[in-house]
Amino acid sequence: QVQLVESGGGLVQAGGSLRLSCVASGIAFSRYSMGWFRQAPGKEREFVAAINTSGSLTKYADSVKGRFTISRDDPKNTVYLQMNSLKVEDTALYYCAARIVYMTNTNYGRATEYQYWGQGTQVTVSS
Repeated sequence: QVQLVESGGGLVQAGGSLRLSCVASGIAFSRYSMGWFRQAPGKEREFVAAINTSGSLTKYADSVKGRFTISRDDPKNTVYLQMNSLKVEDTALYYCAARIVYMTNTNYGRATEYQYWGQGTQVTVSS
């Protein structure tokens, strides 16, 4: 049974920080590229960040570049999203996702490319 379980969400004031964690089980974690997506009420799910299998390459949405950092710890089967300088517009339900990449591509920002998804963790940024 494949499971991705996010944690670390909560309520934080604008300008503050949070670190989200996603623990994977039931998959060979080191063989999967990982991503973070978010969805606010009434809006479509949007790409936030992605990291390749080795951790050597990362990608970010323009809206979070310079503020968020994605990383992975394969021995712990965990991917992280460090969020700094949070803004009210960052408020959303944050999901982690996993995908197999057979050949190098630029599809990391497409939700349909990911095979497995977590249940989400809520991040609320107050003013």
